[in-house]
Amino acid sequence: PPPPVVLTPALLESLKVSKIFKDNTQIITSIHFDDTGSKCVTSAQDESLHVYDCYTGKLEKTLFSKKYGVNLARFTHRSTSVVYASTKEDDTLRYLSLHDNKYIRYFRGHEKRVTSLEMSPLDDQFLAGSQDTVRLWDLRSPNCQGALSVMGQPVVAFDPSGLVFAVALGGILRLYDVKSFDQGPFSTARIGDSLGISHTTIYATQIEFSSDGKNLLVTTGSDGHFIVDAYNPSITMFKLVGHHNSTYGSEAFTSGSEACWTPDGKCVVSGSRDGDIFVWDISKAIAVRATEEAERQANGSASVNSNNNSSSSGGGTLNGSNYHLLQDNGELRPFKTLKAHGTPSHIVAFNPKYLMMVSGSTELAFWEPDPNAAVVDALHDFSKGGRH
Repeated sequence: PPPPVVLTPALLESLKVSKIFKDNTQIITSIHFDDTGSKCVTSAQDESLHVYDCYTGKLEKTLFSKKYGVNLARFTHRSTSVVYASTKEDDTLRYLSLHDNKYIRYFRGHEKRVTSLEMSPLDDQFLAGSQDTVRLWDLRSPNCQGALSVMGQPVVAFDPSGLVFAVALGGILRLYDVKSFDQGPFSTARIGDSLGISHTTIYATQIEFSSDGKNLLVTTGSDGHFIVDAYNPSITMFKLVGHHNSTYGSEAFTSGSEACWTPDGKCVVSGSRDGDIFVWDISKAIAVRATEEAERQANGSASVNSNNNSSSSGGGTLNGSNYHLLQDNGELRPFKTLKAHGTPSHIVAFNPKYLMMVSGSTELAFWEPDPNAAVVDALHDFSKGGRH
């Protein structure tokens, strides 16, 4: 295999749509990659599961769940099986073998629709949040391992160690120890408060820890996503703005997966109603904030503007010290807008192992670095998915 490639801003800027799939008749509701990055599974409102081969860029398998509906399809630690939530009949979770399209196990207990589902990175445990409970399950047992009563629409996430999980309800964030979560959260915070934004205006649709576990992305269906300090959740560091997901009529632009981290935990990508993909450099913003704070302390409490001693040519390109993308109120604008194919990108996901992104609405788009860009000449076959 080729050596690992560092995911630089220049590489992200070179991403282009390399293939479009039109296998769905209705909106895609979830995208997930297996641990190896070689397979991608989607679920959609047309009650289908599609499995794609990321190496060949081809549709590998189509399965239907017409009786129960399907949402939140997640690979287990094997690329041959998935767990997914039902949308009809009942709220049972189903553990399906993709090899022979047979159910391995059912997980019964949720009495309202499941809105969030995540596998543990550590073992065969997984979390599911429904409109009445957050439940911890284990693939090896049909019995619930433990439950938290909730009111509302919870979203859940494991940290990279698998030892901690987060639950967001609206604008309230709670962190739990997996082994003792029945004793309650060890940390509770109000998202946005430290930026002067009322948590009551925030409605989390998905949460995701960065790969180093230090930061938490809070996705919303409105015009702002949030970066929270995972070690001190009362600190909301940035509000990510500049994309176009504001409510349209009475229909909120939500799938739950509007945004995600890049695998290195340095940038966030988000879909948008206009179909474009927006990219924010979180690590750059954190570095700028740290430099400003150091200068502020060195100069007493005098305010420091990072634009004072830099040339305008570096602004927003990640080349210079000028970073006008970050406002004093914590709003961070994207450094790059990737032009898509015109249909809204309700959902976006980044391959955990290969330089490949996927976005979707009713269509599914595979994104890869532009093979004509000089910046990717050294990549060789680093990502072979769908190039043709």
